[in-house]
Amino acid sequence: QVQLVESGGGLVQAGGSLRLSCAASGRTFSTYTMDWFRQAPGKERDFVAAISGSVGSTYYADSVKGRFTISRDNAKNTVYLQMNSLKPEDTAIYYCAAGWGQTVRGMIFWGQGTQVTVSS
Repeated sequence: QVQLVESGGGLVQAGGSLRLSCAASGRTFSTYTMDWFRQAPGKERDFVAAISGSVGSTYYADSVKGRFTISRDNAKNTVYLQMNSLKPEDTAIYYCAAGWGQTVRGMIFWGQGTQVTVSS
């Protein structure tokens, strides 16, 4: 069983950067695709980025391409989301998830979320 704990959220000025971390436990951590989703109040939970457990291919939502980078360190059982050039519209709760694909339905395990707030 995989357990996920996010950290690194906070308040940042527009144009600034944050790095989110997702610490995972589980013997088969590298088996799963790891995803980041985000959800603003009153809105649906949207896909942000994913990295596969096999080849290590990365995928990004159009809204974050060129600004966000997802990476994973299987030896440390940790997934990262480096967020640069942050915009106020990036404000949301960010969730780490493990599963298959890039959809909410495909995720099996979820973290508790970490708040990211970008001021203008």
